[in-house]
Amino acid sequence: MSSQRIEKIQELIKVEISDIVRREVKHPGIGFITITSVEVSSDLHYAKVFVSIFGDEKEKDRSLAALQSAAGFIRGALGRRVRLRYIPELTFKLDTSIEYGDKIQRLLKQVNEERHEDAKE
Repeated sequence: MSSQRIEKIQELIKVEISDIVRREVKHPGIGFITITSVEVSSDLHYAKVFVSIFGDEKEKDRSLAALQSAAGFIRGALGRRVRLRYIPELTFKLDTSIEYGDKIQRLLKQVNEERHEDAKE
């Protein structure tokens, strides 16, 4: 299967899962989440769904567990929305890249502020 086709499928699954979680999943444990990316295996049988979760570690763990428990429901809803031979088995993974980028941004800002203070002296 071509890489362009897999990329299109990944983007389609990302958009549809985002909409399903926002509109259809009514699990109380799911907090404020964003689907950041999806990686689908070359045979389309498995998909890793990367999510960014707003909150502390406890909230992140609770939301991730709630998503994983709702994976069957989400997969079924996905199957009703997209026409693929196989609807991949979903695994949800925490995406920490946004937090990491934010941390780097804050550190760079801090270094920049310290340089300006040193230049003033």
